[in-house]
Amino acid sequence: MDIRNFCIIAHIDHGKSTLADRMIELTGTLDKRQMKDQMLDSMDLERERGITIKLQPIRMVHKGVQLNLIDTPGHTDFRYEVSRSLAACEGAILLVDAAQGIQAQTLAVLYMAMEHDLTIIPVLNKIDLPAADPEGVSTEVIKLLGCKKEDILLISAKEGRGVDEVLAEVVEKIPAPEGHSSTSDEIFETSDKRQATSDARALIFDAVMDPYRGAVAYVRVMEGEFKKGQKVHLLGTKMQVDILDLGHLAPTYVSDHKLVEGEIGYIVTGAKDVTYVRTGDTIASSSGVHQLPGYKEVQPMVFAGLYPSASDDYPQLRESLEKLSLNDAALNFEPERNAALGNGFRCGFLGLLHMDIVQERLEREHDCDLIITAPSVLYEVELNSKTPAEIVRSSSLKKDEPNVALISNPADFPDPAQINEVREPWVKLEVIGRNEDVGPTMELVQKKRGIQKSLEYLDADRALLHFEVPLNGIVLDFFDQLKSATAGYGSMSYEQIGFRSGDLVKMDILLLGEPAEALSTIIHRSEAQSAGSAICKKLKNTIPKAQYQIPIQASIGAKIIARETLSALRKDVTEKLYGGDVSRKQKLLKKQKKGKKRLKKMGKVTLTQEAFLSVLKR
Repeated sequence: MDIRNFCIIAHIDHGKSTLADRMIELTGTLDKRQMKDQMLDSMDLERERGITIKLQPIRMVHKGVQLNLIDTPGHTDFRYEVSRSLAACEGAILLVDAAQGIQAQTLAVLYMAMEHDLTIIPVLNKIDLPAADPEGVSTEVIKLLGCKKEDILLISAKEGRGVDEVLAEVVEKIPAPEGHSSTSDEIFETSDKRQATSDARALIFDAVMDPYRGAVAYVRVMEGEFKKGQKVHLLGTKMQVDILDLGHLAPTYVSDHKLVEGEIGYIVTGAKDVTYVRTGDTIASSSGVHQLPGYKEVQPMVFAGLYPSASDDYPQLRESLEKLSLNDAALNFEPERNAALGNGFRCGFLGLLHMDIVQERLEREHDCDLIITAPSVLYEVELNSKTPAEIVRSSSLKKDEPNVALISNPADFPDPAQINEVREPWVKLEVIGRNEDVGPTMELVQKKRGIQKSLEYLDADRALLHFEVPLNGIVLDFFDQLKSATAGYGSMSYEQIGFRSGDLVKMDILLLGEPAEALSTIIHRSEAQSAGSAICKKLKNTIPKAQYQIPIQASIGAKIIARETLSALRKDVTEKLYGGDVSRKQKLLKKQKKGKKRLKKMGKVTLTQEAFLSVLKR
């Protein structure tokens, strides 16, 4: 049987999952009664938010051809999911909303597909909408791809119009996997047959933990074939396992006798430890073969501390993070301790949406009650001391530069006297918006210390702006501000371009004169005063009042740069008395005095979840 491996790439909400639904219906993979909207979005969170978070493979058969589709996420934060699915495919459907046109993240994913040399099939979706402009958007696609107008397919995934033509185009234009002939029994002839039995190799593009069967690897077979019961080797982790089961997804597990070259399917390894089956690793029939080129290790861009609300829940949080990290290759975590919050984990994420999703999945799927500290990025700190290991605690030193520390936690920031230079990560930012959005976008990026590189027009009314900007400037609330500045029309995409030197300092927040480490941030000196003032005001409104005055201060070293004072709670405990013996009044005042004394003795301000969130969303 002929094979076609392809994925759907698009911006958020351009109809990837809906198109996949129509394809599943049209090929008869599932009955009508089994179908539901967003069939491949299996998580409750994906359905509620209307976004795809995890890539999801499915096998369909259309007119005698085996079609392996991988539905991919559209958001920048989940770009690593897309890169993995691209490596498993030979072609991609570029889906563009006929009303909105090309968006920033469409471009980002398209460039990745082109790097993988995939065959691109351009498709315009939502042509049934009153606001659809197929002519105008077709011109944008032609300019971008250099294709002909007749190559662009016009469809409505919601109504099912034109989906048949898309499947026909997939079969006609996307090449079959290399080395795969039309009948699976004839795949390996003569000299190749020996290779099939001794040198079978498959790339793991995703892995999930099944509570009953252990680690399940989603694979693309590159060479040879795999059979049930066969002994195989995980080359990266140097582990040998037996194939307990294998098959394809439709979209549930469907067991097969074997998986052959070019096919996409699953292999049940039975591994009980989540760390053994790694995304990007190679499954091979022999330990003596070379590893397939995997994926670049995902570099987290945003870091935050995750702490259990109750310290007793720490073991549960650790177990939950371990389980989640198998299914989410981009989640990094390591233990850390915080004076205010106790034991927790320093976690690395790809962006704020990724952080939000991880938090919600921990709370829903693993029943964790969490506190999250303000997010920060990774900094390179060049030290001038000869013994940096004694100065920098719990932060890793660069292997190739032993005097440079990589710091993501502001609490680990060394004394300014020991620092030669601090470098921060910069990103290449692309923003697409209307003509009238160019001015507000430039103004917004300049406030974040960004540099404009170029401006080009996709058509008469839509502009593409290229910037270079510090990651710290866009990591908190930049996307919200961009949407406000462009009346919701702006879209953005970014990728890291390296580290650059800057005048960066550690800003502490003092409560009752004591630094609250969880609220410390590393910030550019020029932005410190306004950010410190904003944090102090937010905290003043969210910290509960105490029986005594609480000064809230922002400081750089010994210099106070902003201050707010939370007034004392003045409670009249004798208010309800309307007469009687004086001893009743004295008794209440004595009780209040005792309470105040105890509070003052403790001398600590309890930071609530709201207080943290207020700083997070400043």
